Amino acid sequence: MKKTFISLLLLPAMVFLSFTMKDPLPLGANVPKADNKLKDISGKEITLKDAIKENGLLVMFSCNTCPVVINNQARTKEICQFATKKSIGVVLLNSNEANRSGSESLSAMQEYAKAQGYSWYYAADKNNELADAFGANRTPECYLFNKEGKLIYHGAIDDSPSDAASVKRNHLKEAINEELAGKEVSVKQSRSVGCSIKRIS
Repeated sequence: MKKTFISLLLLPAMVFLSFTMKDPLPLGANVPKADNKLKDISGKEITLKDAIKENGLLVMFSCNTCPVVINNQARTKEICQFATKKSIGVVLLNSNEANRSGSESLSAMQEYAKAQGYSWYYAADKNNELADAFGANRTPECYLFNKEGKLIYHGAIDDSPSDAASVKRNHLKEAINEELAGKEVSVKQSRSVGCSIKRIS
């Protein structure tokens, strides 16, 4: 009887999770919701389609407050600058809709980006629509698309998100280099480590 009662208590949570946890975007998929309008920190509306450059697009789900994002600040700037120099568009998406009226507001995003010296897009993902379409669950979480708009890498920036001194392989940078050299990306996926995206549904 006790086990049955506990199971009944857990059932709503399990059902809720089944609707909130999205399937990850499969490798080879096109950029999802590329025409969705996003409010950038510049105050302008952008789309992922607008952001794609000659050699592709890097989309990184990020935020202002996650300790792992903060721990990866230098690495985030480094890889975004590297991608930009390689003619790859860069968009950081903040999908923490549940905190949009506070620590993840557009004004807070603007302040954070200014302090970090961002020179690329940092946009609010309204109603976490893109996070859902991408199947993104963590910050930071990276998606690299080639010039045809196909997903070729999904995961972390490198193999040691918690400790920069222990990095042995820069997964994202290597994926960019291999793609631009005409080689197959050798590590196509890695585990994203970070804070959960604060969805509203």
